[in-house]
Amino acid sequence: MMLNNKHALVTGGGTGIGLAIAQTLAANGAEVTITGRRTEVLEAAASDSIHPLVMDVCDEASVSEGIASAVAARGPIQICVPNAGIAEGKSILKTDLEFWRNMMATNLDGAFLTIRESLKSMTQTDWGRVIAVSSIAGVRGLKGAPCYSATKHGLLGLIRSLSADYATKPYTFNALCPAYVETEIITRNVTSIMERTGLPEDKARALMTDMNPHGRLITVQEVADAALWLCGDNSGSVNGQDIRIAGGEI
Repeated sequence: MMLNNKHALVTGGGTGIGLAIAQTLAANGAEVTITGRRTEVLEAAASDSIHPLVMDVCDEASVSEGIASAVAARGPIQICVPNAGIAEGKSILKTDLEFWRNMMATNLDGAFLTIRESLKSMTQTDWGRVIAVSSIAGVRGLKGAPCYSATKHGLLGLIRSLSADYATKPYTFNALCPAYVETEIITRNVTSIMERTGLPEDKARALMTDMNPHGRLITVQEVADAALWLCGDNSGSVNGQDIRIAGGEI
């Protein structure tokens, strides 16, 4: 139980990668606050050590007030996982300003606000980890998704800058960069591809599966275990990195 007495915050923690990370941290002793906008989803994910908090990462007041309440309830945040995000592709000629700004507000502004507010309590302690959930699209351009790729590139820039700012302090800043992961996003994308192209389900699914060099979708637990590793006793020299969980994607 290496994370006993540690308070973790996971945004978008009710489903998918966020939930897997929350459950893995809790299984290793952490008290975990999970956030999201849907009360019913958060409550379904709650347990004795996983605590739901309705919070909208796009809303500065919601983030500052929500994180302050979590700190008051469970102590300083020492593991911050900005995971909440939108994953949707759209060509640039079909991208209007509303779509662009909404994705920027969620994927990039939301991470910035979450990290900033978490650092207020983390930096009052002697240990901390910020583990942002980026994407393989953060290290290379994803065809057909320039807006999404831009947000994930921006997130890596934020993480790298913070790792430099706090290099001599006991806090590290890293990003997980998975390729295609088996989540509800894949299910929605399969449906969208089928509707747009007329492809059968297996072929629509293969369009994403085949993008991973090892020929399968990544599991959420693989991503969660990488997050746990970054919280380990000997992880202090891993800082400012993009950890690629991508089946050999380079």
